[in-house]
Amino acid sequence: MNYDFDTIVERRGTNSLKYDASRAREKGEELLPMWVADMDFRTAPEILARLQQVVEHGIFGYSDGGEAYFESVRGWYKSQFGWEVKKEWLIKTPGVVYALAASVRAFTEEGDAVLLQQPVYYPFGQVIRENGRRVINNPLKLADGHYEIDFEDFEEKTIRERVKLFLLCNPHNPVGRVFSEPELRKMGEICKKHGVLVVSDEIHSDFVYPGRQHRVFASLSPAYEAMSVTCTAPSKTFNLAGLQVSNIFIPDEGMRGRFLHEMRKTGYSQVNRMGLAACQAAYEEGGPWLAALKEYLADNVAYVREFLRENLPEITLIEPEGTYLLWLDFRKLGLTEEEREELLFERAGLWLDSGVMFGDEGEGFERINIACPRKTLEQAMSRLAAAVGALRG
Repeated sequence: MNYDFDTIVERRGTNSLKYDASRAREKGEELLPMWVADMDFRTAPEILARLQQVVEHGIFGYSDGGEAYFESVRGWYKSQFGWEVKKEWLIKTPGVVYALAASVRAFTEEGDAVLLQQPVYYPFGQVIRENGRRVINNPLKLADGHYEIDFEDFEEKTIRERVKLFLLCNPHNPVGRVFSEPELRKMGEICKKHGVLVVSDEIHSDFVYPGRQHRVFASLSPAYEAMSVTCTAPSKTFNLAGLQVSNIFIPDEGMRGRFLHEMRKTGYSQVNRMGLAACQAAYEEGGPWLAALKEYLADNVAYVREFLRENLPEITLIEPEGTYLLWLDFRKLGLTEEEREELLFERAGLWLDSGVMFGDEGEGFERINIACPRKTLEQAMSRLAAAVGALRG
């Protein structure tokens, strides 16, 4: 089946956070938004057909995923990643960030240290701070255009700060790393040695570019399985974020009980029926659509790479190994944070995510979402080139 990723779908006027927030945030309706991490593509037609069946049924009462739902999730992680999950491990939440926050509360006490790796998705730091825990940063090191883990710093801070929990982001948002098995094992051994639990956000795991392989952290050893929470969702993969369904796997019974206790304290129970139907359809029938999408995204990355090389040599693409979010280095322009934001918002009419949102290590960088039709991406890059060209004089 041929899938259409070129049609531009009008999203303004649909209560879209990405498109309709410009007015509410006084940023200007003419801005081209390339920030929040959802896609400008309609989801797979197979998913739409399943949702239409639910709509036609017309009853939207309390629902829960049954055996067929679990089998769809189990089958996906077995076929895509070689990971065999068990039904009792599965806890459904409205989102991965919700699960991160619940994990922080369930597995640490106020004042405890929680480790992360900046520049990283900003809710990581938020859920630590807002729950009265201490953020311990093991910054990723940029060397020759490639981010690497400082393992010595990782272990030294783990010991010194008595870290209790590590929030792992893999594939990493925003720098686009897909950590290798040796890297994951090295982090895992440090955590195991020092009694650190691992919450692994693997929401972008379906977006890995050729030559790279995503390995589920918990799948690498029984010891890692017993000390980890694995956070997954169909939301990024199939553009279903608004349906709010995530699949969280906690193999250890004791950890699972603590997590469920924290959920009960919030009063949360079932996820919504539409999310359940969409997730099951995605994992049962969405494979061909995803394969076509990944080819399209790879072409978009290639387009940006070549455009920057030919037109904007001052801006460096950090080569992505995964995700549909590109990390761009603007530092050669020599602009302050305020000057760069003026360049993007006022001169280029672009709304990207400023790198400092992801930690001090992101200063001078911008994150851009390339999960959009090529014409939209061409428009964005042309605007950027014109604005930088005017800056050159």
